[in-house]
Amino acid sequence: MSAQNVSPATRRERLAWYLYDFGNSAYASVVLLAVYSAYFKEQVVGGAEGSRLWGLAVSLAMFVVAVTSPFLGAIADFSGAKKKFLFFFTSLACLFTGLLFFVQKGDVLMGMLFFVLAEIGYRSAQVFYNGLLPEIAAPWELGRVSGIGWAIGTAGGIVILLIILPLVILVKGLFVVRLSFVITALFFALFALPVFLWLKERAQPQPLPPGQNYFTVAIQRLRRTFREARRFREFLKFIVAFLIYNDAVIMALDFSAIIGAVLFGMNQQQLILFFILVQATNVIGAYGFGYLADAVGCKRSLIFSNLFMTAIIIALYFTQTLSGFFVLGALAGIAMAGLQSVSRTMVSVMAPPGRSAEFYGLFAVAGRTSSFIGPMVYGIVAAEAALWFQRQGLAARLAEQAGQRVAILTIAVFLIMGLVALLTVNEQAAREAARAEVASA
Repeated sequence: MSAQNVSPATRRERLAWYLYDFGNSAYASVVLLAVYSAYFKEQVVGGAEGSRLWGLAVSLAMFVVAVTSPFLGAIADFSGAKKKFLFFFTSLACLFTGLLFFVQKGDVLMGMLFFVLAEIGYRSAQVFYNGLLPEIAAPWELGRVSGIGWAIGTAGGIVILLIILPLVILVKGLFVVRLSFVITALFFALFALPVFLWLKERAQPQPLPPGQNYFTVAIQRLRRTFREARRFREFLKFIVAFLIYNDAVIMALDFSAIIGAVLFGMNQQQLILFFILVQATNVIGAYGFGYLADAVGCKRSLIFSNLFMTAIIIALYFTQTLSGFFVLGALAGIAMAGLQSVSRTMVSVMAPPGRSAEFYGLFAVAGRTSSFIGPMVYGIVAAEAALWFQRQGLAARLAEQAGQRVAILTIAVFLIMGLVALLTVNEQAAREAARAEVASA
């Protein structure tokens, strides 16, 4: 066991780590979910092209993070500089989230650029935030501490929406929508501050080998990690399945506000209420599927949550009413929590004791690597299908709505492909491989 795992974290250090999750979840709730996605699509761009450009912006940011984060993560581990990287990317996210205030109708390039930079900051910061987890929790505590952080983060996402909701109700117009980005940036920065002031980074910088630089060291460390991971075949099969169905979850989250606005004419107040509901049921789903995973196993729990989510997406394709959309959103919150929280638990099941951090690192890289594909597919399908329906004689708005319904089915396709890959995973064999690793050590 490494020294960083036997040096106990203080209560204040763990609180700081939890509060960071509380703060950064505000970004996800406001920018990705309830406010900016629909604002960008409907107000900044307008029409079906907004879906394509939103998908492109999300995919571009995800791609940059997928390419850079494995190298930067390895460099940060080697140099003991996770907090420095965390500070830089958190500052980037907060700065450009606040600058979204200046994005107005027609400012398409500015709206995409500021969002991409904010998203790169948000996603990249998570790499180093997650990297601090093994420094404040022993291997046998990783799941519990991570789960507490996840729950507190969800609460942060709800709190920021409750702060913004009265403003949207009392102040009409788009100014308050734009102001919500400044409020979110300040909220994120405020609750991120304790991690920089209170949490001590325990990893010590290592001297560079002769003739090496941080880039070459990072490549060597990544090669070694992936070479060792190849010995755990079931884990790699699970990662492939996760790559696919996680993309479906990202698609559903990133486009849900657009779906609500286009198909059901939801205004900003209704969107905020919708996402408060989704996040509340997300907590219920995490607890429920956690118990189910303990009772029947992680794989069976993941299969059920995948089938549940697929049924919800198919039902969404046929839904015509706003009340139906709210019901499906509540159910989707439960299903997505199952897919996300149980997937994380599955990693702890497959990881040999003492190597949890390494396996969680591969899991995180897989999640970021896949996430740029789905949003691009959804955006392209929605826009191209809308153009096709227009050529068939439908009015522009009706064609856009028809295009959204076609794109919704792409989420189901990703879920089904991920399910097929998941069915090939042998959970029992993965547990035995983890035990065998311990025995051989």
